[in-house]
Amino acid sequence: MALTPRCAMLAEQMRDEGDEGEPGTRRDIFQHRFAADPHAVRGALCAAMARFKQEIRAEEAGALELVLAEIMNNIVKHSYAGGGDGTISLSILRDQRGISCSVSDDGVPLPPACLVVPGLPKTAVAKADLPEGGFGWYLIHTLTRDLGYRREAGQNLLAFRLPLGTPDEA
Repeated sequence: MALTPRCAMLAEQMRDEGDEGEPGTRRDIFQHRFAADPHAVRGALCAAMARFKQEIRAEEAGALELVLAEIMNNIVKHSYAGGGDGTISLSILRDQRGISCSVSDDGVPLPPACLVVPGLPKTAVAKADLPEGGFGWYLIHTLTRDLGYRREAGQNLLAFRLPLGTPDEA
């Protein structure tokens, strides 16, 4: 997975900001809090992918980026209705079980239907009748494990695990 110079710069900046250890040391947990807008989501994705580039295979990184993009863009579009002064918090941990992620925001609650494993939208229809959405939650449910959600104290917390090969295989 090739990183743009901006993504590599973001990863280095993230490594140095807010470390609880010595400056420049690598953290076990990637944490990033950012504005709920499409450009900030892209920056967070770049930084997360750069952080885990050396630890996971390219196809695993692609799955992680796809799931995070779907979740965080849904937050921008639906939880904050495409605007506002909201924030998103992202935490990622790589361990023996895979990559565990949590995404939180203080927007509107997640509709319960999102947590039901959906079927794929019908695609055997005329081109003009193809659905515009409905694939995102299908992909999220298909690619993740231990998907869970709760709303507490006005905050949404969505957590999941992405199964990976063993750390030695990455």
